[in-house]
Amino acid sequence: MVTGARRARAAIPVVGTLGLALVAALIAERLHSPLPWMIGPLLAVALAGVLGAPVDCPTPLRNAGQWVIGTALGLYFTPAVLATIVTLAPALLVGIGWALLAGTLFYRLLAAVSGAANAEERATAFFSAAIGGASEMAVLGEQHGGRIDRIAMAHSLRVLIVVVAVPFGLQWSGLHGIDAAAPGPARLHPGGLLLLGTLTMAGSLLTQRLRWPNPFVLGSMAVAMVLTGTGIELSALPAQVSHAGQLLIGCALGARFTPDFLHSAPRWLGTVALGAVALIASSAAVAGVLASLIGLPWPTVLLGTAPGGVAEMCITAKVLQLGVPVVTAFHVTRYLAVLLCTAPLYRWLERRRGTNAV
Repeated sequence: MVTGARRARAAIPVVGTLGLALVAALIAERLHSPLPWMIGPLLAVALAGVLGAPVDCPTPLRNAGQWVIGTALGLYFTPAVLATIVTLAPALLVGIGWALLAGTLFYRLLAAVSGAANAEERATAFFSAAIGGASEMAVLGEQHGGRIDRIAMAHSLRVLIVVVAVPFGLQWSGLHGIDAAAPGPARLHPGGLLLLGTLTMAGSLLTQRLRWPNPFVLGSMAVAMVLTGTGIELSALPAQVSHAGQLLIGCALGARFTPDFLHSAPRWLGTVALGAVALIASSAAVAGVLASLIGLPWPTVLLGTAPGGVAEMCITAKVLQLGVPVVTAFHVTRYLAVLLCTAPLYRWLERRRGTNAV
């Protein structure tokens, strides 16, 4: 009985958060906001959290949202699209190189602000600046002696700024629907949808068991991609399912913001915000050059090079009809490359620093 009462009390903030997110999504949709089912919940939950409301989005709900979005993205990879993606390999390498360079320059800015007087401050600044997944960079930073709280704060703020600024900027500029790609399956089949959900969830759980990074996005995406790429079209995803996935991701991002967030190292957070804006601007410039070289629309390449997360930027591409497979390819390859290269790059910079100090 006591356990049941505790569970009921623990569920109250979750139910309240989901209710607030739903209302915010509907209002954002009514106001014709870009990505209303993600941005509405994200801003509402973040504001409520900063003001001290007991917001909560447990990990299973976040995983569910990522599973839905990963599945939705994988359905875009038809055989024709996969053949096209192969030809973009040089551009994908440029995107990876740009991400590593931009992260290093951002690190210099954060290090200058924090002073970088010791190894802890340098590790904190470096892994805060890396354009990679928030949880993965926080773990790597802690392993190298950095402050996990500041690293997590930096990535949360950067993603918030990118997720809000980029979609609104594209919508206000009228740049949407110019590089549309349709998912492979066009019709809804209840039995096929059930099988698709089962297979993609199995892929997510398997990749989680194998300790893959971001398993509920990458695992479900991989399964859906293989099915679609081989011509197996089980079912389309209902719009309501995609909306639910976006809502849960928005809740998960917003729930990171607490009353202590703005009061903890305001100068640090101000520099992160400034750096995020600079990253968006520089990514736009790089995207312009790259787009002219590979013959793709600039907004599509901008989303591919933008310093946001895999799920968030790919959702933006999906909703604004801006080349979902291309944007996904940019972000997945960058995500994996940054994950593999960030720690060795930091150790190399530290060795080089030690050599120069001598």
